[in-house]
Amino acid sequence: MDHVLPLIRRYFPASQTELCVGELKVSELASHYGTPLFIYDRKVIDKKWTLLRETLPHRFTIYYSVKANPSQIVLREFLSKGAGLEVASSGEFSQALKAGCKPENTIFAGPGKTNCELEFVLARGVGEIHVESLGEAKRISTIAGSLGLRVPVALRVNPSGEAEGGAMRMGGRPAAFGVDEEELVGAVATLSSLDHLEFRGIHLFAGTQILDYRILAAQYRKGIEIARRTATQLNKNIHTLDFGGGLGIPYFPHEQELDARMLRSELDALCDSLDGDPVFAQTRFLVEPGRYLVGESGLYVARVVDVKNSRGKEFLILDGGMNHHLAASGNLGQTIKRNYPIAAVDRLSQPAELTYEVVGPLCTPLDVLSRSALLPSLEVGDLVAIFQSGAYARSASPLGFLSHPTPPEVWVDGAHHQLIRRRGEVADYLHDQLIDFESNFSNQ
Repeated sequence: MDHVLPLIRRYFPASQTELCVGELKVSELASHYGTPLFIYDRKVIDKKWTLLRETLPHRFTIYYSVKANPSQIVLREFLSKGAGLEVASSGEFSQALKAGCKPENTIFAGPGKTNCELEFVLARGVGEIHVESLGEAKRISTIAGSLGLRVPVALRVNPSGEAEGGAMRMGGRPAAFGVDEEELVGAVATLSSLDHLEFRGIHLFAGTQILDYRILAAQYRKGIEIARRTATQLNKNIHTLDFGGGLGIPYFPHEQELDARMLRSELDALCDSLDGDPVFAQTRFLVEPGRYLVGESGLYVARVVDVKNSRGKEFLILDGGMNHHLAASGNLGQTIKRNYPIAAVDRLSQPAELTYEVVGPLCTPLDVLSRSALLPSLEVGDLVAIFQSGAYARSASPLGFLSHPTPPEVWVDGAHHQLIRRRGEVADYLHDQLIDFESNFSNQ
């Protein structure tokens, strides 16, 4: 509980003996909407947006990374603040348009873009495509030519090792992401030669979940260096320099929050060093945060359906698990399982005196949300909340596994709450597929 209490004080201050989101008790929301469910607090998102906007110098533009949490109300919240949207599939592009995003305010990144996806976004005026390989660049040019278009593109670069960092390192090693820095000169020359591409700049992304401002600053300086070399090669200014995402949030007891004040100091110095430099006079500096903006706003709430002892260990069995929250189970990139912050919803004032294995309802030993969790004594019917669940939780989980109903999502704004995604979509989908199968089978 020691690392949970600071989160509660910072983001859920109305909580006393019971956890509250905004002005609402979590237990009342759980009774109203059922469990398991996700709850997102608008005011936490607003707080994180304000902090990031104050941290970044004015020349930086924020593009929210849709993959972190693609809920429509979340996308509209960031659009209302002036953000663009970074998408990684035609599905996310469609979600962006549905939320009211102008197509020119989107950027499309990610490996494995299919021809169908490229044709779809190009025909609808995507703002910029960030190219991951020379083969992809040639396919984009061919499709653009067939549509009579000239497409703005930036080249994603897999940087050398000195720029890597974070919990999930994506640079300095063989990767599906981008063009290796040592191949940069040839790649830039090729992109510039393709008739239907307008080369605009560089996209750098070396890692994610970074909590050390010095690592972020080093990566930004690396991006400046690569962009400058590219501008010299082409004898033209750089229009786009995308530093990617990477800003982290603390999940585990030893982790400290990113020092926004020190990061701002580093970025101010970086921007000051570019004053008067014609190469960057008109450059758009972009960042693509997702987790940083929404991760701390979310709770995953599940109910205890059984309590049992097995060979000396106490197990809490919940009505939801890794099918809804793969990341909390440790099966989304963790080498060693570490627990997300967890609390008993209506027993915040009670001493944490028992050690539990907190597991879900699935038929796999992988379905463990928390190992050796120190919690108050709990009974069937009690509620458990997993914190830091606003990003890469529902959206990154195997929702169809065992065909349990999918969890609803609830949006809280002060004393107001609303359902933003209903329960049961997987079950409905499977039912529709079964009807189609039976219909087709009976007609053969």
